[in-house]
Amino acid sequence: MSINKCNKVFFGKKALVIGGTGGIGREISLGLAERGAELIIHGGSSKDRLESILEAVKAVGGKAQGFLYPIKEYKAAEEIFKLAGDPCILVCAFGPFLRSSLDKTDAESWQFMAMGNLLFPGIMVSLVLPAMIREKWGRILLFGGTNTDIIRGFLSTTAYSAAKTGLGVLAKSVARSYSGYNISCNVICPGLTDTEYLGEQELQYNVEKSPLGKALGPKDIADISFDILENSNINGAIIAVDKGIYI
Repeated sequence: MSINKCNKVFFGKKALVIGGTGGIGREISLGLAERGAELIIHGGSSKDRLESILEAVKAVGGKAQGFLYPIKEYKAAEEIFKLAGDPCILVCAFGPFLRSSLDKTDAESWQFMAMGNLLFPGIMVSLVLPAMIREKWGRILLFGGTNTDIIRGFLSTTAYSAAKTGLGVLAKSVARSYSGYNISCNVICPGLTDTEYLGEQELQYNVEKSPLGKALGPKDIADISFDILENSNINGAIIAVDKGIYI
């Protein structure tokens, strides 16, 4: 497979993919490279995964740089932005997950879920907007959680899901304030998705809960991501890509 130079939307655009070394983020990194974007790929801690995606991008004739930076506090956003510069495409495919009943969720867990799933992406969006405004072009794609496309109650993921639901406010605020600069911001809320990060028990849970007994794959989500990023008419949208699952 080689670079698709006919794609005028992404060709030559600088794209930062947070969490771009594995799972959905890896597929998006590779797909953007195939479409001619110049990639800056962030990973958390795995040198092997980072080297793997950089080699994969090189194999399709793409351009990519990458670095590792664990996201443990909100200040990571500023450091990652310094390393990445001013991207005109931002994909945030990162977010720590927690399964815990509400009465057993402590303050530290609440803080980490809010930081990783809302505060961190919110700061990243604020950091990348000035350059997008100057260039009068920008694409931002954020990732919510399963069933976080509207306000719902949750039995075991309240802290995680509350923070992810808040991303909808962020996306709609960007759309309302900056659509006149040709900047779009949208949220995808994937259904249960099999990735290399899941253990055997989690993979089995996905099978049991997914419609037709088959979970989504990272590429299923990535393919839809490109359609959303390409089309500036989609702006401020919260899009469930989940086969209609309700947990």
